[in-house]
Amino acid sequence: MVAQAGSSPAPSTRWLQLVAGIVCMVAAANIQYSWTLFVPEIQNAHGWTRASIQVAFTIFVVVQTWLTPIEGYFIDKYGPRAVVFVGGLFTGLSWIVNSYATTLTGFYVGAVIGGIGVGCVYATCVNSALKWFPDKRGLAVGLTAAGYGSGTVLTIMPIANMLKTSGYQDTFFLFGLIQGAIILLAAGFLRQPGSGEVVYSASVAQSRRDYTLGEALRTPVFYVMLGMFICTVTGGLMAVAQLGVIAEDLGVKKVEVNLYFFAMAALPFALMLDRILNGISRPLFGWISDHIGREKTMFFAFAMEGIGIVALGTFGHNPWAFIILSGVVFLAWGEVYSLFSATAADTFGSKHVGKIYGVLYCAKGVAALLVPVANLIMEASGSWATVLYIVAAMDLTAAFAALFVLRPMLARHHRQNEAAAQALRERDGIVRA
Repeated sequence: MVAQAGSSPAPSTRWLQLVAGIVCMVAAANIQYSWTLFVPEIQNAHGWTRASIQVAFTIFVVVQTWLTPIEGYFIDKYGPRAVVFVGGLFTGLSWIVNSYATTLTGFYVGAVIGGIGVGCVYATCVNSALKWFPDKRGLAVGLTAAGYGSGTVLTIMPIANMLKTSGYQDTFFLFGLIQGAIILLAAGFLRQPGSGEVVYSASVAQSRRDYTLGEALRTPVFYVMLGMFICTVTGGLMAVAQLGVIAEDLGVKKVEVNLYFFAMAALPFALMLDRILNGISRPLFGWISDHIGREKTMFFAFAMEGIGIVALGTFGHNPWAFIILSGVVFLAWGEVYSLFSATAADTFGSKHVGKIYGVLYCAKGVAALLVPVANLIMEASGSWATVLYIVAAMDLTAAFAALFVLRPMLARHHRQNEAAAQALRERDGIVRA
């Protein structure tokens, strides 16, 4: 663990950095989380199959995640302001390109541009939170990730209304300009922390030195985290992409539920609740991990997700059970983006964490490629139950790995760092003597 803390920064300094990062994440969220609103409009306008249109979403996720290590290199080299500025330009341009697209290729190009833009914004803002808040990494990166996970709460209704009145082209164009401009303005506030502007945690074990990407890739603990990340993020992405289809197959998609003061079909009600809980989970579990440790929090959250998925497959035919259990799944899933990033910085230091977490974040891209496999398994088995049980098994495997594999490995990792630091201090003492 780090023994000496830096001097406490002025509260406005690092909290301003955090707020600026959250604003950027909120503005970038539409490309992923509002895309589903545009798909029916694009399909009606051009007659393309929904599957061919959704290829754009897969392209976006793969580009956004798999380019993150490269973006991490530019963050470390040029600083957060420049990278987010580029991200803002590309994020806005993506939807402007979509507004003029008349072919599938045009939308695929827009997805590539959007993946680059959102990747720059996401990687930089998470990296900034990790560096400014080593004493509150879980909470800070959780709040930042929550901006991305729940950012569309502010825009989902305006976008839906404009789609009805003006069509998808004008909606793409206007909101592309708005979200790009917001990111560009917020980018001006971002900077790297200076010497003595950070405070370290006394409750969470943290690396005594900064690993390079090459050094991190040579440690077994990195690959354990990567495997766990893939296991846990796959279930959540599958739920995001397939929840509507699952609801239809379970027979609850259009079943109306009554809350006394209003009534709503089960699927949109579940989607609304899931979006809220997905955002809450990131700072909530991040904050918990700051106090009880990352691995214990991982065990609790991943186990909850696995059990929730099994229960969803078993009891999801009841509309109320479907709503509640899908909410449990999203509550237990969203935290992966705060826990793994914070653990990476604790384990390998913050100097090169942009590149190191960038490689870990590629797990989301791998999971995006695994999501279509769920359809194949469902078609082969004739039921979503098999898919849900497989995903639940992956979550439970990651949960037990957190306690019985990752935790002892990290303890050994930090002991080795401490021994190396002690040997270096003794050697320096001999040299000075």
